[in-house]
Amino acid sequence: MAWNEPGGNSNNQDPWGGRKGGGRQGPPDLDEAFRKLQESLNGIFGGGKKRSGNGEGGGGFGLLGIGLGLLFLVWLWNAVYIVDAQEQAVVLRLGKYHETVGQGLNIYFPPFDKKFQENVTRERTFSVQGQMLTEDENIVEVPLTVQYKISNLEDFVLNVDQPEISLQHATESALRHVAGSTSMDEVITLGREQMSMEVSTRLQTFLNNYGTGITVTQVNIQRATAPAEVKDAFDDVIRAREDEQREKNQAETYANGVVPEARGQAQRIIEDANGYRDEVVSRAQGEADRFSKLVAEYRKAPEITRQRLYLDTMQEVYRNTSKVLVTGKDGQSNLLYLPLDKMIEGRGAAGAASAAPAASSETATRIISDLERRDLRARESR
Repeated sequence: MAWNEPGGNSNNQDPWGGRKGGGRQGPPDLDEAFRKLQESLNGIFGGGKKRSGNGEGGGGFGLLGIGLGLLFLVWLWNAVYIVDAQEQAVVLRLGKYHETVGQGLNIYFPPFDKKFQENVTRERTFSVQGQMLTEDENIVEVPLTVQYKISNLEDFVLNVDQPEISLQHATESALRHVAGSTSMDEVITLGREQMSMEVSTRLQTFLNNYGTGITVTQVNIQRATAPAEVKDAFDDVIRAREDEQREKNQAETYANGVVPEARGQAQRIIEDANGYRDEVVSRAQGEADRFSKLVAEYRKAPEITRQRLYLDTMQEVYRNTSKVLVTGKDGQSNLLYLPLDKMIEGRGAAGAASAAPAASSETATRIISDLERRDLRARESR
């Protein structure tokens, strides 16, 4: 039955606890609803304490339990953390180093503990650029890039405040020291690689002395340039130096081609001279031996040796002449015969026919006939 039907509710009460016809009419009391809720929560967190006097004694303890539970959940959420495979975490307990944590699920206890978690395998990069004074008192702008990683997280966290700022300051110091001991030509041309190695070595020394826990993996120095105010003049100087180097290379190339050739010619002349010397010495020795043997033969038969020498000499002389001597039968008249046709042919074969007018064979025969007729008249006149 409904609560308001006759005989349906013996206590004559409404669902909110009011009696029919009594003094409490209307909707339920909100304070009572909240009190019931508090009683239910107290049964869970407050141990079911009884209310005292006016029924408000255990409400404060219930809210406190709820607050503590929420705080515990928040603390637990912050205390549990995960370290990846590429990371490490350093835990400080009461401000002192406690442990270094590796990969996995871990927990620490704030506020007593403090955690620093960093990636220790990733290479980090920063760049710096500034005007440097070189050894020969020139100003150049040198851009530089440094690649580094954290090698010791404990030193990185504890030894230096803001270690990456200290790394930048140390980089500028190392770069200025190396640039100050290097000439401008080396900085802007071929000396950048050597400068990078020197800067890397000096920078790592600084970081080790500071105990930063940072390892420098690579230092790259880009192309250095002059300040913008003098860049045009600086470019002219660079072009002049490049022209100088090109001319020098061309001169060296020419020298490399001429010097070996001259040395070869000098060596050939030396060899020819040595051969001529050996030839002259050998010929002189042979002549001396021949003369010694000839003297011995001359002493044995002087007349025969003298006649033989005369005949050999005349044979050698007449062998190279183009003249023919014809002797008459009486031995008193001599005819000088000049074979001009043979001489002209010989000159043509030797390539000297262009130096004198060429004579035909008929002209040569006519000249020979005239000479013979003159000789015949001379004989008849006698």
